[in-house]
Amino acid sequence: MRIDLSVPKVGAELELNKVLGKGSSGSVSLIKYKSRLDGHTLYAAVKTSNIIHADSLLKEFQILSEFKGCSRIVQCYGTKVQETINEEGDVEFTIPMEYASGGSLRQFMSRFKDMKLSDALIRTFTRMILEGLAVIHGHGYVHCDLKPENILVFPSFELKISDFGLSKREGDSKWWLPSHPFAGTPVYMSPESISNGETRRGLDLWSLGCVVLEMYTGKRPWWNKNYDLGDLKNGFMPLIPKDIPCDAKLFVMTCFAAETDKRKNAFTLLRHCFLRGDVNKITEPLVKSNNSNDIALELEKIEHRLSQLRCISGG
Repeated sequence: MRIDLSVPKVGAELELNKVLGKGSSGSVSLIKYKSRLDGHTLYAAVKTSNIIHADSLLKEFQILSEFKGCSRIVQCYGTKVQETINEEGDVEFTIPMEYASGGSLRQFMSRFKDMKLSDALIRTFTRMILEGLAVIHGHGYVHCDLKPENILVFPSFELKISDFGLSKREGDSKWWLPSHPFAGTPVYMSPESISNGETRRGLDLWSLGCVVLEMYTGKRPWWNKNYDLGDLKNGFMPLIPKDIPCDAKLFVMTCFAAETDKRKNAFTLLRHCFLRGDVNKITEPLVKSNNSNDIALELEKIEHRLSQLRCISGG
C-alpha cells in the first residue's frame, strides 16, 4: 500500500475504502484516489462532521493549517473545509488528512504482549511526542487531549500528534465550569486544569507523563484505583511502578510536578537524561509517596544528585 503524499484533487474520483473510526462528533474514513502526477493509487484519511460539530472541525482545520510541514503533526490537505451532501441529504463537512497506516498508538500497543512497549521504543516515541508538543506550544496552543488514541503511527515507526478538536489557546480558561471541569479525556487531565481551568503547556506535559506510563505498563493512568477528582485536587498523581528505569521515573515525576513551572517545557524535557541516553547511576529514587508536593521535594534532591554525577563524569 502506498501512503498518501499528494493532495487529493478537488473533484477527483474518491473511493471509500473503509471506516477507520466513529465518534460522537463524526467519523474518519480511509479513501483512495489517483495521484495527479503518475496515476498511482494513493490513500488519505477523511475526517467528517455533521453540522452540529462543524465549528469544532473548522477550528481543527485552522489549527492544523498553521502546522503545515511539521513532521510531528498530522498534515491536512486543501485550503478550506469541504462542504458536501451525504446520501441521506444531510450536510457534512470534511477535511482530508494524511493516512497513518500503523493506526493510533493505542492500536499499535495492542500488538504487543500486555500492551507494553520496549524501553528503547518508549524513549524514541517520547522524544517524537515532545518534538510535536514543542511546535504546538511554540504556536501558542495547548493540545488538551494528548493520549494514545490521538497519537498516530506512520511507516518506520514515526509518530505524529492528531485530533486538535479540543485544543485551546494557552491561557484560555473560559471553557471551564465546575460541572464540566475537563479540557479533554478525564484520566489524562492535570490538577490545575480541573481545579480552575488553567490551560497551559503544563497540562500537555502532565498528559505526556500519563502516556509514558501507559507505554511502560500497558494500562491507563489511575488503573490501580477508581479515578476520583479528589485524588487530583489533593495533590496525588497516577501510580509510578517500581520496575521502570530510574531515569524514566525521574522524567515522569517531572511531568507530574505539582507546580506547573517545575514541569519545565517541551524543549527542556528534550534534553532530559531519560532521552539523552545517560548512564543510569542512581539505582532507585526513594519516593514513598504519591503526593505531588512530596514528590516535588524528592525530585529536587534527585536532580541535584544527577547534576553532581554529571559534573564528576565530565558531562
